[in-house]
Parts: sequence; C-alpha cells; structure tokens
Amino acid sequence: QVQLVESGGGLVQAGGSLNLSCVASGNILTIDAMGWYRQAPGKQRELVALATSIGRTIYADSVKGRFTISRDKAKNTVYLQMNSLKPEETAVYYCYAESVYADYELGDYWGQGTQVTVSS
Repeated sequence: QVQLVESGGGLVQAGGSLNLSCVASGNILTIDAMGWYRQAPGKQRELVALATSIGRTIYADSVKGRFTISRDKAKNTVYLQMNSLKPEETAVYYCYAESVYADYELGDYWGQGTQVTVSS
C-alpha cells in the first residue's frame, strides 16, 4: 500500500518561510511526478508546484520566484521551500504523487495534508 506522509507545516508570520517534506512509502518501483497542492477554506484545491521524473518543474504563477520544489527520487521524497509567505496562502497543503507504479499497479496518491497558517 502506497502512503504519502507530509511534514513541516505550521504557523508563520507573513514574510516568513517554511519547508514542507513528503515521503512516499510502499513497494514503489517508479513515480512519474511528485508535487504539492493546497486548499484554502471555501476554495478549490489548486496546484502549487510539481516536479516530474525528468526534472521538469511546474509552478503556479502566484508562487513563482518565492517557492522552490525539489525532489529526491532515490528517497521518494519531495520538498517545498516556501519563502515570503502571504496570509492568503494559509491552507492545507497536500502532497501528490502521480503515476506511481507499485505492487504491479499504477495509481495516483494523495497525502493527508499539512496545515500552513500565515499570520498577518
């Protein structure tokens, strides 16, 4: 069974930084892409950043220049360094793994989410 476990959320003042981590566990052979989404109260879940297996990174326009995604493929881990955080970025941040090949099956997986709260 594939599981994604996030860590690193918390409370930070506006302008501050946080670093999120997510580890995928299970009998995993390959993962195509790993990344982060977020969902604020009353809003839809949205893409924050994604890192593919060939090294391509995708960012939401609102976080470009402030957030950095990185990935350790050997450890099935993805990180999100978030700088200059804004109060409107308060949300639950979810780890996402796409096209995970494990136990002879292919699937997409989500973590439980980690709360990020940015105070003004």
